[in-house]
Amino acid sequence: MADLATTAGAPPQGASLLDSKMKKSSSWVSGAIIFAALAGGLGFIGYHVSQDLGNIVVTSIWPYLLLGVALLIALGFEFVNGFHDTANAVATVIYTHSLDPNIAVVWSGLCNLAGVLVSSGAVAFSIITLLPVELILQVSSGAGFAMVFALLIAAILWNLSTWWFGLPASSSHTMVGSIIGVGIANQLMNVRSGTSGVDWEQATKVFKVLLISPLIGFGAAAFLLLLSKWLIKYPALYEAPKDNTPPPWPIRLLLVLTCSGVSFSHGSNDGQKGMGLIMLILIGTVPTAYALNHAVTSHDIQDFIAASEQASRILDRHIDKTGYLGQDARAEVTNYIRTKEIQPDTVLALHELVQDLNGEVSVYKEFKSVPAKDQTNVRNDMYVASEAIRLMQKNHNPAFTKDENAALANYKSKVDKATKFIPPWVKVAVALALGLGTMVGWKRIVVTVGEKIGKEHLTYAQGACAELVAMATISAADNFGLPVSTTHVLSSGVAGTMAANRSGLQFSTIRNIAAAWVFTLPAAALLSGTLFWLFRQIAI
Repeated sequence: MADLATTAGAPPQGASLLDSKMKKSSSWVSGAIIFAALAGGLGFIGYHVSQDLGNIVVTSIWPYLLLGVALLIALGFEFVNGFHDTANAVATVIYTHSLDPNIAVVWSGLCNLAGVLVSSGAVAFSIITLLPVELILQVSSGAGFAMVFALLIAAILWNLSTWWFGLPASSSHTMVGSIIGVGIANQLMNVRSGTSGVDWEQATKVFKVLLISPLIGFGAAAFLLLLSKWLIKYPALYEAPKDNTPPPWPIRLLLVLTCSGVSFSHGSNDGQKGMGLIMLILIGTVPTAYALNHAVTSHDIQDFIAASEQASRILDRHIDKTGYLGQDARAEVTNYIRTKEIQPDTVLALHELVQDLNGEVSVYKEFKSVPAKDQTNVRNDMYVASEAIRLMQKNHNPAFTKDENAALANYKSKVDKATKFIPPWVKVAVALALGLGTMVGWKRIVVTVGEKIGKEHLTYAQGACAELVAMATISAADNFGLPVSTTHVLSSGVAGTMAANRSGLQFSTIRNIAAAWVFTLPAAALLSGTLFWLFRQIAI
């Protein structure tokens, strides 16, 4: 990788070509939009945070200082994610002269914001399930904060390193590597206590998606380009831009729409990576406000009670009569989540946990009425109950009937509504960080995607095909709650169209992108594991 800086970075030629496309007259427009979005977003965040924390009695300023530092680091990750990943979406519209760069990055940032705001949170919590269960339950401890800080700082450092060389490396890949590093370090540091490490089954599922998605991007984009040439007889679509002249309006509209779709999809998927970690930070520092979803209505509570009673009856039918609960119910269920091995007292412990939760919710009537000292405990009981049911249904052990599975799934959805939620202000904060990141540091990655992958200039059809495939792939992954790499899908899609069009590939750049892909997982894992060990020494 000795020539990495020259082949994949932003040398003078690339920079001057990009600068020639920029119009100074549009910079004030983009600046005004950025200022308006920032002012509105910060006002929204400030109002809702003050509402959430307004009724909390402050006994120490320390949790709030810790909260501020942790949130700055988490939003810093999303900021870097913005100029690292989202820049891929604007490369095609910039290099086809469909939009001026200043306008393109602002528009992409706004589309990212919209994608984040409508996201379901499924990806955020699928990332969380990769973490060691003990650290999730003890997130307010020194070990919990060491985990969060190690994950985020390692991901930021690796993303900045690859961005500096203009390499389209994946933030998703980086985050998974960081989680694996923390999990392995946690297990090695607690060998004798049987502490869990990485959930390899979940990690393998996520890693398969990250592995397959670039191949899908390459193959599908190449196929779509060839199919378009066969079906769409519009010669201008297959031409490269001439000078700085915008394409005909139908082509320009198509490219702007595909850029918007990729940006929106990126926001709805990639934007969630930091959300789950931000929620862990909030739960760890101010559990009274964020451990349970206070927005759940009294009608939802009644549904929860009814679903709990039904789940309790089902579990009672599957209790092993030889089982004897010799320890705390949550500890027994947590042990099942860690080992994936059901014991004679596992269902008995889960049954007791469900009954206890039902009793507590019935007494307090609403989650915000649960005493402050009990909010974290109730949340942790709900978390392990939900995870245990997920594993039992996945492993078909116990052998629940179809109707029983449906009833347990209904109960799990009620529990998840109470614990797996993202406050609107968190989404706005992540959206602002992503959008601002896109607008600040987009040039290096854009130059690589636009100029360094193929030997010839990107045609309109190539840009549209690469972005259509990226948009579809990311949206599909979002529906399944799986993280996918915008960077890998789009850059491999551009490479696929270059190969299909016989435009030639710059193999030095492809080699360096592939090298970054290969080294991201071990490098991020080593970095986060080392940081976790260091922070644990400080926290002891």
